[in-house]
Amino acid sequence: MNKLIIFLLFISLSVIGNAQKSTLSGYLKDSQTGEVLIGANIYIEELEKGVATNLYGFYSITLPNGDYTVKMSYLGYQDQRVKIKLEKDTKWNIEIVPVGIVMKEFTVQAEQGNENTQGTQMGKVDMEVEQIKTLPAFMGEVDVLKTIQLLPGVQSSGEGNTGFYVRGGGPDQNLILLDEAVVYNASHLFGFFSVFNADAVKNISLTKGGMPAQYGGRLSSVLDISMKDGNYKEYKVDGGIGLIASRATIQGPIQKDKSSFIISGRRTYIDILTKPFIKEESDFSGSAYYFYDLNAKMNYIISDKDKLFLSGYFGKDVFTFNSGDDFSLKIPWGNSTASLRWNHLFNDKLFVNTTAIYSAYNFSFQGQADEFNFGLYSGIRDWNLKADFNYYPSLKHNIKFGFNYTYHTFIPTNVEAQSGDTEFDFGDEVKLFANEGALYVQDDWELTDLLKVNIGLRLSTFQHIGPFTRYNKDNQGNVVDTRTYKRGESIKTYVNPEPRLSARYTLNESSSLKLGITHNYQYMHLASIAANSLPTDLWIPTTDIVKPQIGTQISAGYFKNFKENTYETSVEVYYKDLRNLVEYKEGAQPSDNINDNVDNQLTFGKGYSYGVELFFKKSLGDFTGWVGYTWSRTDREFEAVNNGNRFPAKFDRRHDLSVALTYQLNDRWTFGGVFVYATGNSITLPNTKYFVEGQLLVEYAERNSYRMIPFHRADLSATWYSKKTKKVKDIETGKMIEAPKRFTHNWNFSIYNVYNRANPYFIYFDSEGDFTQGTLDVGAFQVSLFPILPSVTWNFSF
Repeated sequence: MNKLIIFLLFISLSVIGNAQKSTLSGYLKDSQTGEVLIGANIYIEELEKGVATNLYGFYSITLPNGDYTVKMSYLGYQDQRVKIKLEKDTKWNIEIVPVGIVMKEFTVQAEQGNENTQGTQMGKVDMEVEQIKTLPAFMGEVDVLKTIQLLPGVQSSGEGNTGFYVRGGGPDQNLILLDEAVVYNASHLFGFFSVFNADAVKNISLTKGGMPAQYGGRLSSVLDISMKDGNYKEYKVDGGIGLIASRATIQGPIQKDKSSFIISGRRTYIDILTKPFIKEESDFSGSAYYFYDLNAKMNYIISDKDKLFLSGYFGKDVFTFNSGDDFSLKIPWGNSTASLRWNHLFNDKLFVNTTAIYSAYNFSFQGQADEFNFGLYSGIRDWNLKADFNYYPSLKHNIKFGFNYTYHTFIPTNVEAQSGDTEFDFGDEVKLFANEGALYVQDDWELTDLLKVNIGLRLSTFQHIGPFTRYNKDNQGNVVDTRTYKRGESIKTYVNPEPRLSARYTLNESSSLKLGITHNYQYMHLASIAANSLPTDLWIPTTDIVKPQIGTQISAGYFKNFKENTYETSVEVYYKDLRNLVEYKEGAQPSDNINDNVDNQLTFGKGYSYGVELFFKKSLGDFTGWVGYTWSRTDREFEAVNNGNRFPAKFDRRHDLSVALTYQLNDRWTFGGVFVYATGNSITLPNTKYFVEGQLLVEYAERNSYRMIPFHRADLSATWYSKKTKKVKDIETGKMIEAPKRFTHNWNFSIYNVYNRANPYFIYFDSEGDFTQGTLDVGAFQVSLFPILPSVTWNFSF
């Protein structure tokens, strides 16, 4: 704590400026909707320096008094230049015009910023929602997470799956945020679709290296997604009808330029379409699957200094199966979040956002066979309060500091069963409780014109608390005694410092070198039960037995832009060391937690990952897109797995190539293409099968010592747009001019897996013949999921 105080004093003393300076501050907004723009550039041409707007569109820049040319720019918007005379602190809210609605008589050049080379952040990528919508979509459903998988250093978890791994980290090591609320399970349909409806999303930012101190609780990455605020100026309806789902979004002002709302919903209808074709006497009568999402948000501008935001998400999957012979299953699961945020401006240099958050994920499995009923359920629930301050003392400093507190309730697998009137006793419902908190401070500090650093420190703490019963076991796994903790009683407390450092050294106007060092602690763990085919992965807390995961990452890179930032290129190398990783012991099952602790079923280990990432991106012009390539190696080492020997992680892939391209032929047609290639997943297979006294025995090879064949696939899309303008008579001049149409629509045609590649999903073994007659033949067979799949979606807006 003393080091933290010294650091804050040092920063304060270093930023004292003279009295002949004034501050220009305000918000940057879309002129058509009133939505604030995140990460837009405010650039002072005379000084060749600038700032970017924060997550709420706010900027603040302190300059010596004088005359300046201020340029406002944001990708997809018309640049705006204004000459100002700065003599005193000035509030200036700016609205800039989207390129798409500018009339033809204007010449528009939307310049891409140079954040790629001049920012300190490493491994950070901002995704444009409109470009994502032009890329081929699986079954016509635009998917944010599938697009993230096309970036270097990010790997998919399988064919058609939205799960992702970043630089050798596990799926639980990604912090996924929606309007600052944690989303614990970001997928629908067992992973084939993500929970994020692109129509409700405004901004997508992925950080995979050099994680700043404002983020914590995960080791590998941060996926920060912001919902749209809603149109402050006019009512608008957007929607789409696809092969498997439809969606609709309604937004508009509650009070023009003062408050707004947005409501966005999506639902699949496979269950509705197939129901008429399934006869009541069929074995599958009553079987169905569907998912739905609902996003909602309201915003209110109280004054120039205060804003309120209330947003929520609710999504659910429901899978039901009915065999027709008194056997049925029902598996519902889903997320729910709510965020209440208050923006307050203390003065022109100090901005704060205070947020209260609720986040929950629940999974259940319900089965029935004749009179026997069986249920299994698990989940997690969070209550969170946080405050994030932005302080802008001068052009050389952008200081952020704040705190975060979360109260966790974990529900490990609980089991209930009943046969007729008889109820089976599996003990009391198990819940685990914990407090998690953090303090942080960071400064984006320009030391010289060539050297800029982002230095930060996060102090994190985690406390496992009662009520709780600890089952102590001997070396043979037998319970020898128990200890009971009262409500709120501390069981184990951890306090850890997490230093963060990113640095950029400018070589010239278009290139730079960057370095990133992060040291993170993660107090929540996702344990996967490999022996169970249902999505029963459990979130469990750090305890006196389960230690916090520790991740240390070092990365370095060379960044180069070409042709006035039209082309971005980078080469990054990284090394990551992971400790206290968590896995279930081999053969563990949910029922093992009855009259026991879930952490008694776990084993702990280490992980290592290193690699090289190449990235090329073109952001401007009719032809845009990127190419990403990763060479990497990821290993795991567990004392209780593979005889303690190091083995490749399941998602270890030596080569990973992604190409995503978009071509705008004209105002009416846009084409997209995606190609991916990846080394096959590592798997564990039997290498020997033999009979002993008539019993078939199987001997497995070392963990993940085999690989599936490489994965590769190409997708194509074409989007036709209706004409966006119509001719109307100008009242003042009497001339015919082009004016925007109220109703517009487009058709998107996609082909998934164009050349019908049979990519492996899993491998199983089957046998034919009779061993006693010498005709037994055992073979390995590959299961593939998706052949060539065309789709069409109609989208509309009015």
